[in-house]
Amino acid sequence: MIRIGDKVFQTNVFLAPLAGCSDLPFRLICREHGALMAFFEMISSDALVREREKTLSMLKSVPADSPVAGQLLGSDAELMLDAALKMKEHADVEFIDINAACPVRKVVVNGQGAALFKTPEKLFAIIKILALKSGLPVTVKLRTGFDKSDTRALIDVVRGCEGAGVSAIFLHGRTRAQMYGGDVDYEAIKMAKENLSVPLFASGNILSAPLANKMFEETGCDGIIVARGAMGNPWIFKDINGFLKNGLCSPKPGKKQRIETLKKHLSYIRKYSDLTDSSVIGLMRKAALWYLKDFASAAAARGKVTGSQNYEELLKVLDKLQI
Repeated sequence: MIRIGDKVFQTNVFLAPLAGCSDLPFRLICREHGALMAFFEMISSDALVREREKTLSMLKSVPADSPVAGQLLGSDAELMLDAALKMKEHADVEFIDINAACPVRKVVVNGQGAALFKTPEKLFAIIKILALKSGLPVTVKLRTGFDKSDTRALIDVVRGCEGAGVSAIFLHGRTRAQMYGGDVDYEAIKMAKENLSVPLFASGNILSAPLANKMFEETGCDGIIVARGAMGNPWIFKDINGFLKNGLCSPKPGKKQRIETLKKHLSYIRKYSDLTDSSVIGLMRKAALWYLKDFASAAAARGKVTGSQNYEELLKVLDKLQI
């Protein structure tokens, strides 16, 4: 168990708020394979306050999709508060996370995401107003630095975040410049943890159960968040939970199990999506490619998947792959 503010969770292994990925179907399939806590995908504060239909649809949930947290992107404290209150109105979230980690250029140039590392006073102001007025625990997602890892600056930022009122910190072990590649800075995460009294969750390169265990051992973190490691691999949560308990790796799922799980994932996309048929098949193709990425005949399979024009055609392709 782990506590974030006044909330208690039965796990310290969370599914990350992956932009463009962590939709309801993805969360549900991960929950069925051991993910006990998840986030909605990253949501723009401005779009949420404006109640744009597409943005509100990102908050769709069902009883089986619980507990869940929300993550907001923005840089204006008052607007972020309005968005937090709007999120509470539309979803039953356990806490609200402030995204100060997204490295994408179109986000950073607007002073949002990872750019907040360079304007810590603005970040602290956002934390303070949300912690005081949102009525929910507030957390923040950070990186180890902007252009390069800077332990001194990182410690100043995490201490400032705690002083401003965060109930936990989620730290990606790479800089903004590294994006999602390069080595994870375990030492920086460890230093941040040693300078905090609130829980610290680590992320970065958690692609398997042994790598999850390495993150705990190298950093002393209180928890982890799994991101890309869950794409096409929802079993990673059971693998991690088992490995942390007994040190044993689960056998990899066979082709049949993987395709059956993919089919279930696709059925959730079909059931819960409000998009047009052409957009839905795009989501389905994307999900299918995650699961098929390391098949022996991956190249041929990818070609057939991307050529599928509808749900029924895609199922036929998958049925042939099972033979």
